[in-house]
Amino acid sequence: MTEGLMVIMARMRPVSRKPVYEQVSDRLREFIDENGLQPGDKLMTERELAAELSVGRSTVREAITALRAQGLVEVRHGDGIYLLQRSDDLITTLAEELVATHVDHPYIWEARQAIEVQCARLAAVRAGGEDLAAMESALDRMAAEIEAGQPALDGDRRFHLAVVQASHNPILIQLVAGIRESFDKTSETSLTRAGQPARSLAEHRAVFEAIVAGNPVLAADRMLDHLVGTTDDLLRIGNVKRPAKGRADAPTDPQA
Repeated sequence: MTEGLMVIMARMRPVSRKPVYEQVSDRLREFIDENGLQPGDKLMTERELAAELSVGRSTVREAITALRAQGLVEVRHGDGIYLLQRSDDLITTLAEELVATHVDHPYIWEARQAIEVQCARLAAVRAGGEDLAAMESALDRMAAEIEAGQPALDGDRRFHLAVVQASHNPILIQLVAGIRESFDKTSETSLTRAGQPARSLAEHRAVFEAIVAGNPVLAADRMLDHLVGTTDDLLRIGNVKRPAKGRADAPTDPQA
């Protein structure tokens, strides 16, 4: 290179951060939905799937393993791959059970903490430009709603969903989609309290900053602080009752 000569090069496109096996898993879900396959139906073989999707059989095997972990398919050695249940059936069943117990808000908040903290952690590593734009748009929506004297429910919902989507984890995304109604109930309980919308917006911005910075630990910590702080406030003012201690169906608190 000639000294003093500035060479201008085109920037390289970023590599997709989503593992190939996750993309294969997504394609299989689409195939199941588009073809209306039902529990008991047989899927293509690993060899056929690999050829259809132009990937290696080891990648197909990873995708099938992920679907097995979700209880969606069964591998019968020497026979083939069979659909056990559709993903929407699985999530619907879980959602119905959770919504039926929505009066036990602490259970739902605990689920939110487990799921959304991990989503924030993953988002800090995997979020792309569109993901960040969706989060920023949600924050702007919250600010506009607060300015108009509203509880900012729509902006809040959009932000949390954007973080979940930015995790690029299909299992977490499907799970949240199925139990969104229960999550919305907890947000409504929180955001209709005086002063909470503005506090939530500030905390959301802090989570967003950590995700933009690519700091998974900080993003997870800030999301946890946001959710735990909101839960503790609700319990302290008596709007939500904790399950009675000693109940047979009550989970043991590991921090007790």
